[in-house]
Amino acid sequence: MVNEVVDLTLTKPRSRRTWVKRLRARWLGVGVTALLLGYVLFWPMSPRDLGVGDRLLSSQVLPLWRDGEIIVLVRHEERCDRSTNPCLGPVEGLTINGSQHAEKLGNAFKSIGMAESDVLASPAIRTAQTLRFMFGKHELTSGERAVCGAAMGEELLRYKQPGRNLVFVTHSGCIADFETTQGFPHAAFPEYGSSLFVQVLPNGKLKILGLVNNPDWPAALKQI
Repeated sequence: MVNEVVDLTLTKPRSRRTWVKRLRARWLGVGVTALLLGYVLFWPMSPRDLGVGDRLLSSQVLPLWRDGEIIVLVRHEERCDRSTNPCLGPVEGLTINGSQHAEKLGNAFKSIGMAESDVLASPAIRTAQTLRFMFGKHELTSGERAVCGAAMGEELLRYKQPGRNLVFVTHSGCIADFETTQGFPHAAFPEYGSSLFVQVLPNGKLKILGLVNNPDWPAALKQI
């Protein structure tokens, strides 16, 4: 009998401590789950990847493209001064590898039709070369500075003609600036040759539809 009392006295406090620990662990789990959910809901990620599956076909991109209501921001191809690959020419320009990828990228755009589209590039050697290998064109923005920064969207609208798409070859930093103004401040850094599709709304506002990375074009085009 004495032993039973002693055992009860010893085990009760331990049971209470165990219960408190379990309760704390559960609340910790709830807290972590809430934080992860908040991260997903309130931390904007990258624009939709249109190069996956049939997204290019099932999205609004192709109908809007046919209507000439799209601006595409294309990052220039591989730059020579940040690569060990052979240079095409000036160190400020592309690598030979970059020029070949630019040509393939141009062919991808030609596959969806360029009749209702204009092309333009920022005034830098690497953007000008990318445009030339994509389309054989040399149209550059006026002035020495790239169309960039927080007002990039407004500047792009000055170059876009009604009923005609605009393919604009630019820089990664400029694309990142534009994504930030459109609600994607934490988007993944744009890859060489990535294409960000943007809809021009009837009210003159811009809406990001998604992006296609250069290596994903062949698979995406097979779905069309």
